[in-house]
Order: sequence, then C-alpha cells, then structure tokens
Amino acid sequence: MAIDAFEPHPIVRLLGKPSADFTGGDLVRATEQLGLHQVNLRYVGGDGRLKTLAFPINSREHLIEVLTRGERVDGSSVFAGTDTDNSDVYIVPRHRTAFLNPLGARCSLDVLCSFYDELGKPLSYAREQVVRRAAEVLTQETGMTLEAFGELEYYLVGGPERIYPVEEERGYQESAPFSKGQRVREQVLGHLCAMGVPVKYAHGEVGNILEDDRQLVQHEIELQPVPLEQAADNLVLAKWVVREVAHAHGLEATFAPSVSGKGAGNGLHIHSRLVRHGVSTIVGKEGINDTGRRLIAGYLSAARALTAFGNTVPTSYLRFTDGAESPESICWGEQNRTGLVRVPLAWGGDVLAGMVAHANPGSAEPVPEPATHPQTVEFRLADGSADVHLLLAGMAVAAKHGLNDPGSVELAERLSAADHDDFEHLPSSCAESADMLEAEREIFEADGVFPGALIDALLVGLRDTDDATPVGELAEDVAARKELIRRHWHVG
Repeated sequence: MAIDAFEPHPIVRLLGKPSADFTGGDLVRATEQLGLHQVNLRYVGGDGRLKTLAFPINSREHLIEVLTRGERVDGSSVFAGTDTDNSDVYIVPRHRTAFLNPLGARCSLDVLCSFYDELGKPLSYAREQVVRRAAEVLTQETGMTLEAFGELEYYLVGGPERIYPVEEERGYQESAPFSKGQRVREQVLGHLCAMGVPVKYAHGEVGNILEDDRQLVQHEIELQPVPLEQAADNLVLAKWVVREVAHAHGLEATFAPSVSGKGAGNGLHIHSRLVRHGVSTIVGKEGINDTGRRLIAGYLSAARALTAFGNTVPTSYLRFTDGAESPESICWGEQNRTGLVRVPLAWGGDVLAGMVAHANPGSAEPVPEPATHPQTVEFRLADGSADVHLLLAGMAVAAKHGLNDPGSVELAERLSAADHDDFEHLPSSCAESADMLEAEREIFEADGVFPGALIDALLVGLRDTDDATPVGELAEDVAARKELIRRHWHVG
C-alpha cells in the first residue's frame, strides 16, 4: 500500500504497511535493515509504569525467538498480592506496537507485551488485559467502539532563570523565550510521533510557579482518539518519554496532582467518543444526541467509584479543593470548565466554512471534513496519579452501564449544570474513594472485566495510603502539606 509522505513512523515507512499489520517476520526484517542490536520487551506493571526487559541480539534465531515467544517474568515482583509460590507468568510481544527507541545508549527495537498465565490464558489482573476485556464487552453488547485520548499535564522543574523570567499563572500557550522547556516539548512531540503515538498538539499550560530555589513550568500534550487499549498504552508511553527527555535536559518532570502550596496541579482529562463503522454515534445535527447523553450519564453515575482508578493518592484530593477548574460537583455542561464532564466545541459544517472563508478571502479550496466527527465528551475527573489502563477500563464499564440504563437520558438532564447548582460531590479522600468502589464493585466485576482480587488489592492500597494522611488537617499545616506533596511527587 502507499504510505503517506508525512508518515513519521520509520518502521511503517520501511515496511510499507501500517503498524496494525506488523508480523514477527516484519520486525526481524526491519531489525536487519536498520542494523539494530537490541530488542526491549516492554510492559505495564501493577504500578502503572513502563517496565523493560532488554535483549542483546545474538543471532537471527535468537531474534525470532524473542519477538515470537516473548519471555517468562516473576509476577510477584510486578503485581502486588501475587502468590510467590505460583508467580511465573508469560509476556508475549504485540507486534503492532513496535517502535524504534532513540532514548537509550543505542537505538533499539521496542515492543509492548501482553501477560498470560501458566495455561496460556490472558492474565486477568494485568492492566492491558483488563482494558482489552472492558472494550470487548462494550462492543459485544452495543456494537460500538469507545475511542479515547488524554490531555496529559506535567511540570518541568529546574532552577530559576533571570533572563525572560516566567510570570506566575501566565503560562497558557506561551511562546519562547517566555515559555521555558519548549525544546523539551518539541523533542517529546517528535519522539512520540515516530513511535506511532498520534499527537494533536503540545503547548505551555497555565501553571508557572516560582519558589525560592526553583521554578515549575507547566506543559500539556493532547493526543488523538484511538481505541481504548491503544489510548491507555499511549498515555504510559507519553509519560515515559516526557521523563526521559526532561532528564536529558537536566530537568525533572512531575505529573503529580499537587506540586506546590500555590498554583495549579496536574489534571488528566480524558476525551472519548463512541463510534460504529467509523461514524460517531454521540452527535447529531443539533449537537450531542441521546447516545451522547447516555454516555455522559454513565460517567457521572460511576464518577465517585472511578476516582479509585483516576485519583489514587492523597494529593489528588488537595487538587479537587485547591484548583479553580478542578471539578468537585458531579454535573456536566457544554463548554463549561467547572463541570465534571464537559462537551467542548467541535466545529463543522457551515460554521467552519464561514470561518475559513473569512480568514482566507478569495480562497476557493474546499474545507475538508474529518472521517469521523470530532465531537468528544471530556471527562475531567482524573489527574496524573491515574492508573490509566484501569481508568479507561472503568470508563468503558460506566459507558456500557449508561447505554443500557433506560433512565440515563433523564439522569443526564437532571445533572446538567445549566439547570441548577445543587449536585453531589466527589470523594474527599482515598479512603472515601475506596468506599465508593467497594459499594459499586459488582458493576466493575461483571462480565469478568475487573477480577475480584484486583478490586480487593486496590481497596487495601487506597485505605493504607490514607491511614497516615489526614488530608483535611493540611490546610493550616504548611510543613505537613509540603511533606505530603513530596511523598507523592512521582506518580503514575
């Protein structure tokens, strides 16, 4: 097939086929032609971080074996609560995820893997298997695919600068030299695109924070809509690349939900849409339709339990109370940045044509329409501590519930921010979040999506985290607040 001249993925260009069609043999050929000498098998651990198993290539036979069979790993060291007496599990490469890794000491071929148990069955509590199962069940029951992408916020932390100093809370889409870290941002963009992670854009965010010995400058990367499993992988890869590039520049990157006693924290807003045969099912001629409202109602009805996946540390709940645009109330609105769910602008049709014609007088070029309508529903719950695979799996469960519940359209109307302002609130602590998940666990365990043992482990972890952390008492205790922020600095 013909490959787009702008295709950034070097293996796609080399093989002349999309990554979805990669085979083990294709990757062997690419490794030979590119002169690579190392393969890294990657997987997402129980802590949501990217793990690495590095293989030097000793021979063609060895390369084929690694790329086909994968390897055995110690599950008890990867997933909390795994029995050490029976902990061996398999990781098997997903060839479609292969990319060139330019960030190591030498360029390598990296491939993401899936987990399987001793019988060759999908490992039920592995992150990628949970989100895969959630997506499968949703499609089987509704005939629709949930596509998603994240807005990933992070801070770059370094020493203060005298030249073109940053101004507090004035970083939104600022340009260099007033914006700090633009080179990091641009390198991250280039790496992600070449890895097959579709990126919409990147920019400076509002948060500029000045302290005595350092400055914290906020940035954001917005990705593009893809099926759920890929969306989760893309967020994990994006965090890894941000950290690697920042470190190479002598800077520290943090995705923490709260980073200072002042200024904005880091959110992780998730956009989603339902698609059938390439056509969006959540929008009609008048905007969001009843399917879209059912999707919104599903998210809102499960929101308190979903904090167990999207807001996993005590500082998550500081962010809810500190941030001017951080949601607390369970409601939604169109273009409303204070609601838990927002329906953003999605231009099209005559409105778009009129703007383009006004901006470009005399142009006769047709205005292209995207293959799938760009309207999304923005779920503003999560922050940088989110376990993204479990969060997206939980969103799929909530979406299915909303689509199947005959009262969902009425619920969406009742929770519209345009109607009133007396809404229920999100949890105020990890322990309360655990209580909400426990109360609704049957919804998430249905159809074998979330194993009961995984829910049990999450509940214990959330409650243990809260035991020594009385968040409500931190408002006046500056030292305790700083210590809590430091303890939860590198999350997700």
